[in-house]
Amino acid sequence: MTSEELVRNARLNLEKSGVPEAELNAWYLFEKAYRETSGLPGINKAWLHTHGDEEASEELVSCLDIFVNHRSKGVPLEYITHETEFMGLPFYVDFSVLIPRQDTECLVEECLKHCEGKTVLDMCTGSGCIGISLAKLGNCKSVTVSDISDEALNAAKKNAEINDTEVSIVNSDFWNNIHEKYDIITCNPPYIKKDIIPTLMREVKDYEPVLALDGGEDGLEKYRIIIDRMPEFLSGNGRVFFEIGYDQGRDVSELLSGVGLSEIRVIKDLAGLDRVVTGVYSEAKDNV
Repeated sequence: MTSEELVRNARLNLEKSGVPEAELNAWYLFEKAYRETSGLPGINKAWLHTHGDEEASEELVSCLDIFVNHRSKGVPLEYITHETEFMGLPFYVDFSVLIPRQDTECLVEECLKHCEGKTVLDMCTGSGCIGISLAKLGNCKSVTVSDISDEALNAAKKNAEINDTEVSIVNSDFWNNIHEKYDIITCNPPYIKKDIIPTLMREVKDYEPVLALDGGEDGLEKYRIIIDRMPEFLSGNGRVFFEIGYDQGRDVSELLSGVGLSEIRVIKDLAGLDRVVTGVYSEAKDNV
């Protein structure tokens, strides 16, 4: 079987399984399988036009078949290739972390306006996409990333190395192992209502870590835990940036206001949906 036939068959099998963007998925899976079995650098689609009639190795056929079977069962493409992009930067992902979403770039873009020369804590960091992007792009004084999952922190460490950034990594169940004050705290906590999770698309509900999705009965459980003690860890005039669900802007704003934050704003994403809540902890309140 030639490489061109291999890609075509992969596309047809993915289409039969109802995988969206089957042609694009087939190409990415083929490219990943080619790299793994040949030991050569990545190839582009132009390669297929010039080498597509070459006979594919048995190793390549077998590897691609495994990848296509996984994808056909709903395993996200990113978990198969272990690659994704966020803020134009490369990130490694596996089953221990959420796949970074473009929506979350809204939080990073807003934080970049304020983080130069600041100390930053990124809680519930997962892959580290928020904290590492800020460390890479924001000229921060320092960035610390924290998570309760050792596996997630291993992914974050790998991503810091991939992006040649220096971040401090802390295993912490929310505030348990946090002992300093920070100028900026960012967080994309679990915020999906518990009873909504079974209704999510199969790629999410069956494969992404429930620990990073489950926000309790009303989706606000983790916000309450974090915000309740947040003032203890914010410097005077420190800022917070939370990612939120589209219908959580008012509730999270009220939680922040309740612990003394001001200048609270809800920021919309590119789809026009509420996506980020930010606020400031004033110097005066910090000294009370």
